[in-house]
Amino acid sequence: MLRSMVRLLVAVLALPLAGQTVAVNLRSRVEAFKGSGVWQEVALRSEIEPKRTAVVLCDVWDNHWCRGAAGRVDVLAPRIEKFVEVARKRGVLVIHAPSDTMDFYKDSPQRLAILALPKTALPAPLDLASPPLPIDDSDGGCDTSGDKSHKAWSRQHAAIRIAEGDLVSDKGAEVYNALQARGIGRLLVLGVHTNMCILNRTFAIKQMTRWGVGCILVRDLTDAMYDPQDKPFISHEQGTELVIQHIEKYWCPTALSADLVKAFSITARR
Repeated sequence: MLRSMVRLLVAVLALPLAGQTVAVNLRSRVEAFKGSGVWQEVALRSEIEPKRTAVVLCDVWDNHWCRGAAGRVDVLAPRIEKFVEVARKRGVLVIHAPSDTMDFYKDSPQRLAILALPKTALPAPLDLASPPLPIDDSDGGCDTSGDKSHKAWSRQHAAIRIAEGDLVSDKGAEVYNALQARGIGRLLVLGVHTNMCILNRTFAIKQMTRWGVGCILVRDLTDAMYDPQDKPFISHEQGTELVIQHIEKYWCPTALSADLVKAFSITARR
């Protein structure tokens, strides 16, 4: 155990040399005429360096109190696993963040490694507005009737491997420490749910953006907690897309996992 943990710490703490950068396709939205309420989709090309990039898996739990949400995660988890395997091989730091399950991982090398990092002083957060969401999730957003909110999860979804060199945390300060230790300025965010944890967890988009970390939402590897019986009375898929667009307007750009995999593959061929 100790020898394994030391190897992990060496990998985490050793700042990588400047490596290859790749261009990735990003999507954002702009209000060209301020105050008009008319937002236009814009395509961007941005350079990222895989070895100075991390991916955080937000709350991809083994179960959920909402049957609809749990079923969609069962479909999503194997796709997340495939993406993470490629990212890891290209030098991207993988951080597993299944909130409220740290007791399950308390003795794992990946959990001990992030706890052993020296503490970094947190920066003063940027003063950024948080506009209201475009969907009504005030009742919890569950789209399967009769389900009542409770803690149904105990660990991350079993379809996703936690590999040597990965980290496990559900606290923003710990994740920020890990990013600083590796000189990481780009954070790919995926998992669930866009209108809740993806935005509001301390290791996710709002807080990391306020701490100056450049976030990118992997928009095809996420889901929303939205019930079509609530406003604006659209399908679940349309509700998720509205939240993604909201994130693109006010918080960060998004990317498709296939575009990122293609970029990482170009890096591997160089």
